Amino acid sequence: MKLLHIDSSVLGPHSVSRQVSAAIVDRLRRAAPSLDLVYRDLTQTPLAHLSGSHLAAAQGAPAPAELAPDLAASAAVLNEFLDADIVVIGAPMYNFTIPSQLKAWIDRVLVAGKTFKYDANGPQGLAGGKRVIVAISRGGYYGAGTPAAVGEHLETYLRWVFGFMGITDPEFIFADGIQVGPEHREKALAGALQAANGLQAA
Repeated sequence: MKLLHIDSSVLGPHSVSRQVSAAIVDRLRRAAPSLDLVYRDLTQTPLAHLSGSHLAAAQGAPAPAELAPDLAASAAVLNEFLDADIVVIGAPMYNFTIPSQLKAWIDRVLVAGKTFKYDANGPQGLAGGKRVIVAISRGGYYGAGTPAAVGEHLETYLRWVFGFMGITDPEFIFADGIQVGPEHREKALAGALQAANGLQAA
């Protein structure tokens, strides 16, 4: 089995989402040492955001020579995702949604004819069967029923994106309130790490 591990926080070792995503991967690899791991740090090797040239190339237009390395990176990212049986993502909330680095990655894997298609019945996901686990860190409290829930566009967005690709039951581990104060941060991190260590094996 292949495991794809994605991190998107810009905070390096100070990142809560990175600590939790690493704990998830460690839990899965301890349970199944033969897992084949691929790791991609979206801040160390960032993907360019989509441009008109990207979209034209996707429609079959000749691509300018300077775009070739980025198109090769796109193909590599898509193949990593398609080949993975398990995908673990560290996803911090930045200004109520996902980091732009993670959005750039999603733009490379949400590809018509590869991970979804349209037919007479509407959109159909083509990437079902994968296990997706997301480590979410949020500065405040955005869960269902909280006053700020209406401003939550991270979990809801990722649920929709993966569901659109046919992955209808992504798993989420939350570390909420990490900017409220040091005690809240420690409590949130401890709870998320405990949840990671309690995950069902691969």
